[in-house]
Amino acid sequence: MTATQERPNRRRLASGPGLLLVWLYGVMVVGAVSRSAYQIATEFDRAPLAYTLSALAGLVYGFITYTLVRGGEKARRAALVCCAAELVGVLTVGTWTLVEPSAFPDATVWSDYGMGYLFIPVLLPLTAVYWLRRSRAQEPAT
Repeated sequence: MTATQERPNRRRLASGPGLLLVWLYGVMVVGAVSRSAYQIATEFDRAPLAYTLSALAGLVYGFITYTLVRGGEKARRAALVCCAAELVGVLTVGTWTLVEPSAFPDATVWSDYGMGYLFIPVLLPLTAVYWLRRSRAQEPAT
């Protein structure tokens, strides 16, 4: 049995606009994880909530990147759920940082709706949800 026969036929999610999403999520993984790792290691006592939320964002970005690369219907659904959760997180933390700035002595990836990251953290899940829903609609009926 060859490697292609062992693996089930998965619909590619990382093609066309999906490839750009993989690239952008990959960049966000590197940015969020490296930033939070440095901050947690060197100044965690300064803003533990902010740094922990940035690390969580990095993990979410990593999982979404993985599911987009993996492909297939289960991965598409998992990515869709994670993107929706990511959007809720961005909106919650973004609003929280505007309403109660004293709770965040330092910024998170999602602070002010991702303003420090050119608003990519709020635009990325919206775009990904659109792409993932559209990719499902384009699958041929069986």
